[in-house]
Amino acid sequence: MTLAGGLTVVIVPGLRGHVDDHWQTILATRIAGTRTVPPSSDSSLSLDERLAALDETLATVSGRIILVAHSAGVLTTVHWAQRHPDTERIAGALLATPPNFDTPLPAGYPSPDTLAELGWTPTPRGPLPFSSVVAASLDDPLAEYADVTRLADSWGSRLVNLGEVGHLNPASGYGEWPAAIELIEELAAAAATVDP
Repeated sequence: MTLAGGLTVVIVPGLRGHVDDHWQTILATRIAGTRTVPPSSDSSLSLDERLAALDETLATVSGRIILVAHSAGVLTTVHWAQRHPDTERIAGALLATPPNFDTPLPAGYPSPDTLAELGWTPTPRGPLPFSSVVAASLDDPLAEYADVTRLADSWGSRLVNLGEVGHLNPASGYGEWPAAIELIEELAAAAATVDP
């Protein structure tokens, strides 16, 4: 499919990089022209490296963009938006299951001290300069629903309650996530009513 208005989807993945059966990977095959921010070549968790990779990917796109971020990709997107005054090319953002890096995560994830050293915290709380939808899970192991609700409110995002979908990743049974296309189309339709 192709988005109306010549919009390009740019996928911003989380810390785990790319997984073949992840909904973002599947989505990239469904929407024509989609670009994906590549993982760090050395598996670095540095926020600055993630921001640089996002910048490089955005530079390959002409025209307006819808960002589709998952997990730490949401925080990459929010940090990027807070640091870049030039965001008028961003028509909107789908921000799925942001983690709460300000609190300890389950075993196997970086510690709060490590995340702070790598630049991830504190999580930006200022309003985003573009339209956004936060898709939140009621039983996400990486963030309490109430915390995500507060983040969505501080960013000025519309909050969508997905129900109990875990972290919306293959480990939680997702795979394909058809609602992503509906939410992207909603953002695209809203962008079409606003002059760039």
